[in-house]
Amino acid sequence: MKWEVVIGLETHAQLSTASKIFSGASTAFGAPPNTQASAVDIALPGVLPVLNRDAVERAIRFGLAVGATINRRSVFARKNYFYPDLPKGYQISQFEIPVVQGGALAIATAEGGKSVRLTRAHLEEDAGKSLHEDYHGMTGIDLNRAGTPLLEIVSEPDMRSSAEAVAYAKTLHALVRWIGICDGNMQEGSFRCDANVSVRPAGETKLGTRCEIKNLNSFRFLEQAIEFEIRRQIELIEEGGTVVQQTRLYDPDRLETRAMRSKEDAQDYRYFPDPDLPPLVIDDAWIERVKSELPLLPEATRVRFESQYGLPPHDTVALTASRELAAYFEATAAGVPHAEKLAANWVLGEVSAALNKAEMDITRVPVSAARLAGLLQRIQDGTISGKIAKAVFDAMWSGVGNADAIIEAKGLKQISDAAAIGRVVDEVIAANPAIVAEFRAGKEKAFNSLVGKAMQATKGKANPAQVNALLKEKLGG
Repeated sequence: MKWEVVIGLETHAQLSTASKIFSGASTAFGAPPNTQASAVDIALPGVLPVLNRDAVERAIRFGLAVGATINRRSVFARKNYFYPDLPKGYQISQFEIPVVQGGALAIATAEGGKSVRLTRAHLEEDAGKSLHEDYHGMTGIDLNRAGTPLLEIVSEPDMRSSAEAVAYAKTLHALVRWIGICDGNMQEGSFRCDANVSVRPAGETKLGTRCEIKNLNSFRFLEQAIEFEIRRQIELIEEGGTVVQQTRLYDPDRLETRAMRSKEDAQDYRYFPDPDLPPLVIDDAWIERVKSELPLLPEATRVRFESQYGLPPHDTVALTASRELAAYFEATAAGVPHAEKLAANWVLGEVSAALNKAEMDITRVPVSAARLAGLLQRIQDGTISGKIAKAVFDAMWSGVGNADAIIEAKGLKQISDAAAIGRVVDEVIAANPAIVAEFRAGKEKAFNSLVGKAMQATKGKANPAQVNALLKEKLGG
């Protein structure tokens, strides 16, 4: 039997506010345990929550970015459940009326573009954190995260493979960082996904029983967890069993999901409006102001890069992975007129590779856009070859200086004098009669060998195009 996979994601994006959603406590990461849990966060008697306006503004910004409806009136509710890291015994969230409703996210897949519909995005507070690793036979509780503002973004079940789910998660991750509402740090828990996965016979319209895989904090784990869960459900059904609705955790060491608890439904949480918080009212003027302050969004930036610079879609998608990367590319391209493709190739090639190797992001790149542009100018005007440019770039990355200084100090200027290159080519032809004979016998690889020897003789400094042209001329090719 052929099966169809159905996937929806619930994503928790920690909002980049300085203080928590209902208190003035700090949201800074890495403080000693329980030093950033205020009386409001741990619900001491007599305290009252006060909504953080900056958190609401970030929710509005997100809603506008995805073309959603911003509800002018939304309500906070208490989501009741007991867990050791939930000091109130309930979580303040939104249920029936969220701040953001609808919208869609355009993603790029192997089959082309696809739009994933969004159900909603609602504001809520985070719980604390249970610490199991550092205690033998006990669990520690750190309440620093309690009350941290989250925007929970819920998609429709529109994805049909783990690859589509990862594409959606990466696009969403890039967007929340682009519009400045979340730092996207997955290692610190600022951006984490829950995947709802089900399968059904191909052609069936009724949804299968879903299982939710909680707290996936890397794109690799997201893909691996979904792949395992798909196989598990299909094998279970084909062997005569039935899928039970449940919450599961992913074990990256064993590459498998395992049952955590039966999946709760909304009624299990006994939602009711929080009596301590009035309805959230957002007026048109607030929405219009936020809209006027939005940057050009990634999709529009991709379209502009294609039309303005003539770049292919594959490049524009990669260059808009973050707002900082897009800005770095544009600043580089501005310094190398009419060579935008060369700039894109270097930003996505040498620069990105060096960043990955150093485990750094573009905000910490040691080679400024102006210095990279200076290097590309020397390729453009023929001062150095592309191969030598890579050696110069490595020196620039190490902090040696700018391109011109390195080229001058190391004597790396490209030889473009036709007479000088001609003499080298004559010497190579005279010294390698067997290879010349192979070329004249029709072996194209022999020509490449001669080019290599000429470049070797000049220590890579000869202009490769001139070497090719002179060799062909002298060999009658």
